Amino acid sequence: MTDLSSIRRRSLGLTRQLALALALAGGTAILAVPGFADAAHAQKRDKKKDKKGEAKPQYSSEFVAAYQPANEAVLAEGADINAVKPQLASLAAMAVSPDELAATGGLILNAGIKSKDPALQIQGVEMVLSSGKLQPEEVGRYNFVAYQISNNLADYGKAETYLQRAIDGGFTTEGVTTNDLKLNMSELFFSQQQYQRGLDYLLETIRARKAAGETIEEAWYRRGISFGYNYEIVPQTYDFAMSWVNDYPSSDNWRDAINLTRNLNEFEPDVLIDVLRLSKLVGGLRDKQDYVQYVEAADRGIVGNGALLMPQELKGLIEEAYDRGVIGKDDTFIADTLASAKRRIAADVAELPSFEKDADAANARVRTVTAAANTFLSYGEWAKAARFYEKSLGMDGVDRDQALVRLGIAQTNMGDYAAAEATFAKVTGQRAPIARLWATYAAQKAQGSATAAS
Repeated sequence: MTDLSSIRRRSLGLTRQLALALALAGGTAILAVPGFADAAHAQKRDKKKDKKGEAKPQYSSEFVAAYQPANEAVLAEGADINAVKPQLASLAAMAVSPDELAATGGLILNAGIKSKDPALQIQGVEMVLSSGKLQPEEVGRYNFVAYQISNNLADYGKAETYLQRAIDGGFTTEGVTTNDLKLNMSELFFSQQQYQRGLDYLLETIRARKAAGETIEEAWYRRGISFGYNYEIVPQTYDFAMSWVNDYPSSDNWRDAINLTRNLNEFEPDVLIDVLRLSKLVGGLRDKQDYVQYVEAADRGIVGNGALLMPQELKGLIEEAYDRGVIGKDDTFIADTLASAKRRIAADVAELPSFEKDADAANARVRTVTAAANTFLSYGEWAKAARFYEKSLGMDGVDRDQALVRLGIAQTNMGDYAAAEATFAKVTGQRAPIARLWATYAAQKAQGSATAAS
């Protein structure tokens, strides 16, 4: 398994804690709510209008009598809220009118804030919301408060309902944007172990923001990758990884994206070689293990009928490792491989013209054409490799996905990025994630934004 510690390390602390100016945790703030009118002006339940033509608050005399002592008990300095709970329960039972519900809910909510009792807090805020007495601009705020409390209580279904209402109501405040709310919605799904649902929601939010021309924070991508990788959820993990390296194309990010693709799959050497070719281009080969894995894949990555390996590619790779001081020349396996590659190159170069002629023949078999394509690709003869891959794709028995990936690689190295992207889009099966990596790289090259290491 390749190293992904940087993804895990940099994924810590990604979620933002969204907080209102309500000291729910500190228990010091009293929340202003549509409250109980002064007792001297409280009216019995009727439909009389005030001078402005608005309906007067509707309170029964019994409610007024019960509310006043309960309110005084809650507001008293050093109040024992536990002792007041029976009064609050009685008041809640007799609250009927919208005004009574709002007043009772506000009192219970503030009692919960003062005593740091989330059960009272959620009871109070739900009563206020059910009263219908909130001003339109306050509805989203109270739904958000209800979401926070429910989330703290691990009542995730209820939290989801209230958070969605806050989002739908367009709630925002200082330091809390709609995008923050949506990020928290995905976190709700993760909290419920609904990982695929959370990833889909987060990905949908990212795509909507990108469509609107907004910048996506790197933490969003890392969050999706972290959950997707840890729980092996594909293709969503690849969606996050490709978008991530597209927006943040550093060699470190590319290395992580390539490594997670490798770790989520069991690639045979003939498949792995195409991943490692990209890793080399983006500066993803860092240590001895990286180079040794590439050497082993190339040494066993037989092309065509097995008559030719990849000596030129091996030679360049090993010499790069020597130049970078990643592998010492005392490593006998690497030294022997380099010596064998150098001996092979001379024979190959002499045979390439006749090999090309055989592959060009009208009666050439698919094995010959494929071997020629793979050989010319390993020698950096991109145009010839592309020509033979294209020919092989029209022949019976071709490994279509291998030919498409390598045709796309040749086209990318030729600078024909649009053609490469179209080619990679046709790849299916096990090589599809590899094709997506290469397609992202080709798109970056076309935009001039690929990592400098390439």
